[in-house]
Amino acid sequence: MRTLVERHGTALAGLALIGFFVAFAPNFASPGNLLNIAKDTSFLAILALGFALALTIAELDLSIAEVASLAAVAAGWFIQAGYDPAIAVLAALAVGAGLGAFNGFGVTVLKVPSLIVTLGTAAIAKGLAFMITQGVAFVGRWPVGFTGLARGSTLGLPNLIWFLLAATGISYVLLKWTRTGAHMAATGEADEAARLAGIATMRMKRLGLLLAGVFAALTAVLLAASLSSAAPNMAGDYFLYAIAAVLLGMTMFEPGKPNVAGTVFAALVLKVLGNGLVLMGAAYYVQDIVLGIIIIGSVAFSASVVRKAAFKV
Repeated sequence: MRTLVERHGTALAGLALIGFFVAFAPNFASPGNLLNIAKDTSFLAILALGFALALTIAELDLSIAEVASLAAVAAGWFIQAGYDPAIAVLAALAVGAGLGAFNGFGVTVLKVPSLIVTLGTAAIAKGLAFMITQGVAFVGRWPVGFTGLARGSTLGLPNLIWFLLAATGISYVLLKWTRTGAHMAATGEADEAARLAGIATMRMKRLGLLLAGVFAALTAVLLAASLSSAAPNMAGDYFLYAIAAVLLGMTMFEPGKPNVAGTVFAALVLKVLGNGLVLMGAAYYVQDIVLGIIIIGSVAFSASVVRKAAFKV
């Protein structure tokens, strides 16, 4: 029973929360509302998976939201300029990969703690996004070839869900079924011991931060495609929620460790919570209060990994 509670207690509580809103929140269980929750979960979960991959190698990436916003702006600029949507998507992914690689360079070569490097990267990305847009969002009737990435469906399932499934599958296979994933986990748990065992720990750290940037850029592309716009701060609201999803995910399935299943389920729970509170008429600030409690409680439960990533200065 103790093992069941430790590994699945939070997940069971999440299911109970969903059941509560189904029973008491008006229109919560309507197909349209459930579809909206699933779509919004896709944005959050993909961004959170990137943060989880960075935390797997015991590094914090606090730049994910600003990197996503800059990547969205890059995609929007190319779309507005009339370029092919594929070029816009590649540009956004290049921005994410480039800034993720920069974070890895700062951590492994410059020896600056990831907490500091990624804060600096976030500031740079934010400044560049405002410089490109001059503070005005790119908005227009964008080509279906781009907006269809988020608004379309394939085999009867929204494309956003397919992207989430792909990101989840890739992350899970990487961490659980590949040698690289095992090396990433070993680096995060004990980097010096892993280095002495022959693991290229610096390469693993660069990879983890690179993937965080790529997942942020993918989130940006989907957000921009869904909204037909790109603003310099469009991903800002997802930042704390992404961190909370990873931390809450660390309290279930593999307690104390960032894990794929926990992160995705926690993202769903957070979106269900926000949606249900709104439908029940709760004030907007209640979500922020609950989010803060979740973050503090999650860190208290799985403090070792977070403490190592945040305070190894």
